[in-house]
Amino acid sequence: MKLSDRDILKRIEDGSIGIDPPEKVRFGPVSIDLTLDSRFLYFRHEQLSVIDVEKGLAGQDPMAQYDVPDGQAFILQPKAFALGATKERVKIPDDLVGWLDGRSSLARIGLMVHATAHTLEPGWNGVITLEFFNAGNIALALRPGMRVCAVSFEPLTSPALNPYDRKEGAKYVNQSGPVASRVGKDS
Repeated sequence: MKLSDRDILKRIEDGSIGIDPPEKVRFGPVSIDLTLDSRFLYFRHEQLSVIDVEKGLAGQDPMAQYDVPDGQAFILQPKAFALGATKERVKIPDDLVGWLDGRSSLARIGLMVHATAHTLEPGWNGVITLEFFNAGNIALALRPGMRVCAVSFEPLTSPALNPYDRKEGAKYVNQSGPVASRVGKDS
């Protein structure tokens, strides 16, 4: 059972759900819209021909960062992949799980907002890395500040024993921008 806009607002007001900055929170009936930050990571294909998923990037840094200048856009080419991030920092309490969804209007032009990672674990605190894929045949201009995704919340039957922010080996705690894969640090 998902929280309604009314219940999300109550949880923001009591501080158990955190959205920072809070001043531009935009609600749907069961979600909060999040906006796009100006930082992106994309693969420099000429520097890496294969990623061994067991070893991860193993000290290599095949991703370049691009900071979108004011008034400009990040251009995501057809069949291309890039990482972005939400402008908002999201804090989820131990008794909720968050679900990240792309916007339907963006999906209808070929933009996938999360390749597979849509679960925001209890105890999450940070900006959310977005895994963009342009499934279409036309380049897409992604502009900082645009509404890009929504997060909804679902109560757990009881608070998590091992929330993300206290979990040993949590690789993305308190991230503040798009973060490249740390799959090689799996325990």
